[in-house]
Amino acid sequence: MIETVVALLMIVNNEIKEHRIQSSMSICLKGKRHAERTETGSNIKHQCIKSKAEVELNIDGSKTIKKLILE
Repeated sequence: MIETVVALLMIVNNEIKEHRIQSSMSICLKGKRHAERTETGSNIKHQCIKSKAEVELNIDGSKTIKKLILE
């Protein structure tokens, strides 16, 4: 199913390596600040985006991003 989500992206060498659904933009920005303080790599960048995504439901009822739809 496709829906609009707020996602925290981890970008390594200009390629999206990981994406996590966040409940709100403020929670995402808090996670971004925490990740930037604890990461030590120089090629790692974190970014919060609001975008459409193909989402799937897990067994426990949580949602995960299957594919981002960047427009």
